[in-house]
Amino acid sequence: MKIEIEKVLRDKNPRLARFTPRFLLNYLRRIVHEREINEVLEQCEGLRGADFARKALSIAGIGYTARGLESLDGRGRYLFVSNHPFGGMDGMMLIDLIEARFSDVRVVVNDLLMNIAPLSPIFIPVNKHGRQNDLYARNFNDAFGSDIPILTFPAGLVSRRIGGRVTDLDWRPSFVKRAVASRRDIVPVYIDGRLSDFFYRLASVRKKLGIKANIEMLYLADEMFRQRGSRFEILFGEPVPWQTLCSGASAAATAAEIRKRVYELGTRSGSAPR
Repeated sequence: MKIEIEKVLRDKNPRLARFTPRFLLNYLRRIVHEREINEVLEQCEGLRGADFARKALSIAGIGYTARGLESLDGRGRYLFVSNHPFGGMDGMMLIDLIEARFSDVRVVVNDLLMNIAPLSPIFIPVNKHGRQNDLYARNFNDAFGSDIPILTFPAGLVSRRIGGRVTDLDWRPSFVKRAVASRRDIVPVYIDGRLSDFFYRLASVRKKLGIKANIEMLYLADEMFRQRGSRFEILFGEPVPWQTLCSGASAAATAAEIRKRVYELGTRSGSAPR
């Protein structure tokens, strides 16, 4: 298994791939660390799901501890909702921790991430730029109808620096409706961490220039490799019963309230956004 940037681009947008110059493809390979990622994939040969995530993080020397996860009912039906400071590494850390506690896990992701074959068995792909195909829709409904714990990042994008603080963009409220429909209690999760000032400055400049394409996302792999040797704290809050989500408040208001609870976890622990 190898990651090939040119193939990913060709599969996702054949026309764009055809007109992308070679020097730009080579630059993309460097900033997404194609070679380093493929070396990790080689060392993780044969591993799938949480086993792959666990091994990949170990190779990178990334450590993490969890608080509050042990108090959750091992037979509960949960939808874990988390802030999104890293855009990939945070997902792998939570995959490891949740699977270790519940013996299984599924993660709602952009369908582009299905190119990461070792993790694809636990991914629930969503096409964010078009109509869901029948297979995606069926997998989505099957996962939410099961007892397997599900993880989602309601912001959809990695955190940005807003008003001098690193925080998520507004959360999309669809996770509230999904929790009610599938009768899943929502577990707030806070991950303490941030990316480089370069990433946040680039995002800010891009926005000021009126560029809609999130070009800073190209640097997420580079940001992940910058975290080598780091340790992070992950905090799990008290579950929010799905029945209380039907109290009459709008899904948007409920999503905002749960987002607030996530960041309160960080404040109470002394790990407030920086």
